[in-house]
Amino acid sequence: MKEHEELTQKTILIVDDTPENLDVMKGVLSPYYRIQIATNGRLAIKVALSSSPPDLILLDVMMPVMDGYEACRYLKEDERTRHIPILFVTAKAEVEDETKGFELGAADYLIKPISPPVVLARVKTHLAMNDRIRLLADEVASRTAQIQQRNTQLEETRIEVIHQLGRAAEFRDNETGLHVMRMSRFAYLLALKSGLSEPEAVALMHAAPLHDVGKIGIPDHILLKPGKLTAEEFELIKGHAKMGYDIIGKQSADILNMGALIAYTHHEKWNGSGYPRGLKGEEIPLAGRLCAVSDVFDALTSVRPYKKGWSVEDALALISREAGAHFDPRLAKLFIGLRPEIVEIMEQYQDRPDTM
Repeated sequence: MKEHEELTQKTILIVDDTPENLDVMKGVLSPYYRIQIATNGRLAIKVALSSSPPDLILLDVMMPVMDGYEACRYLKEDERTRHIPILFVTAKAEVEDETKGFELGAADYLIKPISPPVVLARVKTHLAMNDRIRLLADEVASRTAQIQQRNTQLEETRIEVIHQLGRAAEFRDNETGLHVMRMSRFAYLLALKSGLSEPEAVALMHAAPLHDVGKIGIPDHILLKPGKLTAEEFELIKGHAKMGYDIIGKQSADILNMGALIAYTHHEKWNGSGYPRGLKGEEIPLAGRLCAVSDVFDALTSVRPYKKGWSVEDALALISREAGAHFDPRLAKLFIGLRPEIVEIMEQYQDRPDTM
C-alpha cells in the first residue's frame, strides 16, 4: 500500500494529438500516477512550466502546432524543465530518429504500439533514476553553498558526494565500484609521475570516478547488450562523454569541474581519432589524457561477464603499442614504468565474485 501511495505522488504528462493514444496510455498509467494531458508540443511546454510541472513526459513525435522534437529541444534548453525525463513514444523506430531524439536530450524511446508492462517498467526506472540524480545534484549544490558561506571546505563530505554521483552509472553497467577505485588510483600515481603536485594529483583522483557518469543517459538495450555493438549503437554510446559533461555542468567546486572535463575528454585519442570532439595531442586536457591510460588499462585487465581479463603484461604491451596513437606517448611510457605500484593497487582492490 505504501509503495502504491508513493507512486501516485508522481505526475506523468502524456503528449499526443490522437485521443485514442491518450486514452490507451492514460489507462496504463493512471492506476499508479497522476496524469496530465497535452495535445501538442506547445501545450506540453505550457504544462511543464506551470506551477504543477510533471515528473516525467511521454512525448509523441508527429504532432501539429509543434512536434515532439521541437518541444524536447525547448524543454531541454530551459533551466526550469531540463531536468524532466522525456520518453519519446513513436512509431518512428529508425536509428536516425532515435539518434536525433537522444541528441536533443531524450532519456528513452517507446515504440508504438505500446506494451503496457514495458511502459510501466520504463517509466518507473526513469523516475527512480531521475530522483537519484537530482538528490545527488542537490546534495552537491548544498555542500558547495555551505563551503562558500562558511569559507571552509567540507572535503570529506564533498568527496563522498562525488563518489556517489560517480557510482550512479554503475547501476546501469556491468562494472563494479572497484573499477573506479582502481582507475582513480592509477590516475593519481600517473599524475604524480608526470609532474603534478600532490594536491593536484589528489584532486584528479577524487574527480576521476565521474568519468563515466554519462552512461546514465544510454538506453539499457545498448549499454547492457552482451554482444558486439552495431555501428549505429556505438555512435549512441559515444554520446555518454558529452552527457557526463552536461550532467555535472559548471560548478563552483574545482573537483566537480575537473570531473566534468574528464567525462568529456577521456575518450579522446592522441592522434585525433577519439571522441566526442576529435581533439589531438595536447589539445586534449591533461586530466583527460591521464584518465584515458588508466581507464583503458583497468578495462583490459578486469573480468567482465562478456570477457576474460587480460594479463598485466598484455595490457601494458597494448599501452606501449598505442603510445602516440591512442595515448600521450610520454604518459604511456611513465605508466608502464609504474608496473609494481599498479600491481599493488590491483591486488588491494580485487573484484570479488559477488560484485561481478
